[in-house]
Amino acid sequence: MNLDFSQYSPNQIYHLMTQTVIPRPIAWVLTDSGQDNFNLAPFSYFSAVSSAPPLLMISIGKKPNGEIKDTVRNIIDNKHCVIHIASESHADLVTQTAATLAHGQSEVSINNIELTSFEHFQLPRLTCCSIAYGCELYEVKEVGDVPQSLVFLQVKQLYLDDTVVQLDEKERIKVFANQVAPLARLGGGEYSGITKEFSVIRPK
Repeated sequence: MNLDFSQYSPNQIYHLMTQTVIPRPIAWVLTDSGQDNFNLAPFSYFSAVSSAPPLLMISIGKKPNGEIKDTVRNIIDNKHCVIHIASESHADLVTQTAATLAHGQSEVSINNIELTSFEHFQLPRLTCCSIAYGCELYEVKEVGDVPQSLVFLQVKQLYLDDTVVQLDEKERIKVFANQVAPLARLGGGEYSGITKEFSVIRPK
């Protein structure tokens, strides 16, 4: 089967992209809506971009009615967000926070999600996640006809739960993926965890 994307609608292309770019990591993004009201939403068009500067990128579309999503609005207004790596056990909760709500309604409050202080960062983090990035807005680029917002974020703080890390023989921090049990996105309503990790020696 060979598919010519010029023959497909944007919705059909989205369906094909999300069915084939698999698995995708999920950015579970906390932003500040003001007055101690926090927005929380998952995005699977998400990737690490560079290490110097340390940049992450999330690609965010519009609400069904065409309005800008609260995550983009809050990041542009407040310049900060916290990106969490969800675990397999969070699949139902991640899905609940994907619901489209009116601006100002908090997925955190509605779903009774516990927050905790994020040391040296302006925003709190989700207590349940073992990895969290405290990020500052770097740049927003608009692409396409809709358009889609590519949000580039510079990592300022990284939280790692002690249960998922240890120092290796070179005194580098080793993160155990099986302890994190990261949740990955597939197509449609499908998610995945990770299989047993394995190593392959890279050529010199």
